[in-house]
Amino acid sequence: MIKTHDLTKYYGELTAVDKVSFEIGSGEIVGLLGHNGAGKTTIMKMLTGYLEPSAGSFSIDELDIAEQRTSVQAKIGYLAENCPVYPDMSVIGYLEYAAGLRGLTESEATAAIRDAIEKTKLAEKALKTINTLSRGYRQRVGVAQAILNKPEILILDEPTNGLDPSQIQQMREMIIELGRDSTVILSTHIMQEVHAMCDRVLIIKDGRLALDSTLDNLQKGRRLLLTIDQQPDLARSKIGRIEGVRSLSPLTNDGSRFQYALEMDDSDTPLDEAAAPVAKALIDMDFKIYALYPEKRDLDTVFREINSGDGKLEGGKVNAA
Repeated sequence: MIKTHDLTKYYGELTAVDKVSFEIGSGEIVGLLGHNGAGKTTIMKMLTGYLEPSAGSFSIDELDIAEQRTSVQAKIGYLAENCPVYPDMSVIGYLEYAAGLRGLTESEATAAIRDAIEKTKLAEKALKTINTLSRGYRQRVGVAQAILNKPEILILDEPTNGLDPSQIQQMREMIIELGRDSTVILSTHIMQEVHAMCDRVLIIKDGRLALDSTLDNLQKGRRLLLTIDQQPDLARSKIGRIEGVRSLSPLTNDGSRFQYALEMDDSDTPLDEAAAPVAKALIDMDFKIYALYPEKRDLDTVFREINSGDGKLEGGKVNAA
């Protein structure tokens, strides 16, 4: 559905987005994750047609936005980061205004507004002035205007920004429900948001795509964590000869117990099964084994690795440099 190729944006000498390429299929909920200033909002603005790329290209349903901007934008619903609504208007008045901007006829607008209010649970606030609403309800109004045209693609920039825990949970539930009818792209710098709502994550660092992975695949690392009684020099020389072990990295030690990460060769063998021949080889070497188990990789671990300095994931899975 969405394809970008070497998407790039310059602001003078600053490169805000640097050759970002990815594809997103129909029905996915994708999190665009990165620190503030990483380039997430710039990417979203280019996807909506609000910003022109400096280089590269992208298309939606094989429609190139450079040539068919109106047709592309008709497929998109967009909630900007700061939820730009008119505070002196009523909820229903603002949605009528937004429907007019979308080019909906009066009958189309009536049906679309009714549907949007139902999906965002705004019925009890429909006649209220927007400036009397809580931040959470104002965000709902922003989402309601974004779905008036029944978009195939819903782009949400920091949709839970500034909400309290209860409002965050309500927003998450609403986005997951909206994802049943639309492809959803949401930006955030909060990893819990990706865990709670997304099938897949794109991590942006310094304007570059550092990771593109489903959350399921993210946890399928190829490292065993080993604690033994041998110091690094001896451990490296002997363990490095064990079949299936690609490399060994020292982690921690207390002077008598030494922990290592063993990067295993890529194969279809589950890590827990790959541990058995490693354990046998270590026993044959008279190493005392205190622990040997697969490393549990999660989004927090990967995000820290990517942002730890040079953008390289341990184990060579991703290189943003």
